[in-house]
Amino acid sequence: MTLESLRPDVGLNDEDLVVPEASESFVSTPYVEEVTNRALVYLRAGYPVHLAGPSGTGKTTMAFHLAALWGRPVTLIHGNDEFSVSDLIGTNDAGYRRSKVVDNYIHSVVRTEEEMRQMWVDNRLTTACRNGDTLIYDEFNRSRPEANNVLLSVMSEGILNLPGLRTAGEGYLDVGGDFRAIFTSNPEEYAGTHKTQDALADRMITIRLNPPDRDTEIEIVKAKAGIDEFEAGHIVDIIRELRGSGENKTRPTLRAGIAIGKILGMVDGRARFGDRFFHGVCYDVVSTESAKVLHDGQSIFHQLVDSVIKQVCPPVGAQPRDDAANAQAQVKVKAVNAAFATKLNAFRS
Repeated sequence: MTLESLRPDVGLNDEDLVVPEASESFVSTPYVEEVTNRALVYLRAGYPVHLAGPSGTGKTTMAFHLAALWGRPVTLIHGNDEFSVSDLIGTNDAGYRRSKVVDNYIHSVVRTEEEMRQMWVDNRLTTACRNGDTLIYDEFNRSRPEANNVLLSVMSEGILNLPGLRTAGEGYLDVGGDFRAIFTSNPEEYAGTHKTQDALADRMITIRLNPPDRDTEIEIVKAKAGIDEFEAGHIVDIIRELRGSGENKTRPTLRAGIAIGKILGMVDGRARFGDRFFHGVCYDVVSTESAKVLHDGQSIFHQLVDSVIKQVCPPVGAQPRDDAANAQAQVKVKAVNAAFATKLNAFRS
């Protein structure tokens, strides 16, 4: 999937806020529309949406797409193991204020005033809650659970607890009515992730994203790489075939197909069996996962990729049919089928 274009919202002073705009290159298929429609219903009902799934399934892209359709400015947070509560809500920073006054009548007299005081600085979650904006918390399970506990009251009671402002009489903040939250996460067995506390998971609706169907993958590779459907289909079929060959059934991901398509597009290449450049590109792009496929302790990575390319792609020199040739072929197939059906009916009678 393609990422929505972003621009700073010139009407707001917070430089962290962005407004997602609809992108013409965003690929919408029945699969994408089904997920989008369900998620929008959940947001309208006031529930946070959690997009969960392995890498390369379009979680972040879908999150920005939903935010664009929702139409509010976006505050973006990326999960981090070093996050504390203050990294989400804000903190009292020590501010230093110094003023100098010069007496115009007695030039030799200079009065200097100095003042030391603490100043509260909102962080991104507080900003989103104050303004009623859309919070996108990307890979939220990379933050430690204790840091994310502050979200519990936000998502259930619509109240943000701000301990640092209690002395100023603002210890609690009512969350803006338009505030919505969209979370993304990788499975908890991924490196660098934490187990999500049950109380937080219970307050959101989780949509599990898996690698999309073949038609969706072809449309995405075609749009993102700028290649025709014929070549995109070959590339996607290679990726999908290799995806089922290793221990991890989700890799190589759609990103690998987009990368191969972009590279071929740059050199006006073709997905052909026997093309050494194309074979080399496939080795390099998908090697991270497919190279782990072993036989008798030895990697059979190149042999595996070569066999898949041979199975999926035409040989070097073969040209794809144009639209007219495809149409003529379809007419011939229909004529043969019709003739066979006529003979079969005559035989039965």
